Amino acid sequence: MNLSIYLAGQIHDDWREQLKHKAEQKGLNINFYGPQENHSLSDDIGENVLGKQPNNLYRDDAASGINNFRTELMMQKSDAVIALFGETYKQWNTAMDAGIAIGLNKPLILIRPDSLIHPLKELSNKANVTVETTDQAIDVLAYTFQ
Repeated sequence: MNLSIYLAGQIHDDWREQLKHKAEQKGLNINFYGPQENHSLSDDIGENVLGKQPNNLYRDDAASGINNFRTELMMQKSDAVIALFGETYKQWNTAMDAGIAIGLNKPLILIRPDSLIHPLKELSNKANVTVETTDQAIDVLAYTFQ
């Protein structure tokens, strides 16, 4: 079996690489997709494609349209989504991606620390599985191969 997993969440550290490494160590046959991890490119893509925008509202709108297009394509190619919520960064993109996964009827693993149980209770209720660590998420994926 081969799975395709979209990794939703912040792009400011290497959590994706760590998760991929853990999957590889367990011998899991998984293709991973995710958002554009080059933060500057993600922010600038609207102006790169459409040209200079009149203000930040239009700049962000142009970029978000292209980023949303890319995200939906990557999610549609995926069998499931893992959405990581952490302590450090604001998580609006993660919440958006988790909502898209639910809307696309993609199985969803939600990773969130104990401190975010209350703020994420409704989203956690809609996820197929909620865990606290990437190790636990990998264990869930490994179980699907057994």
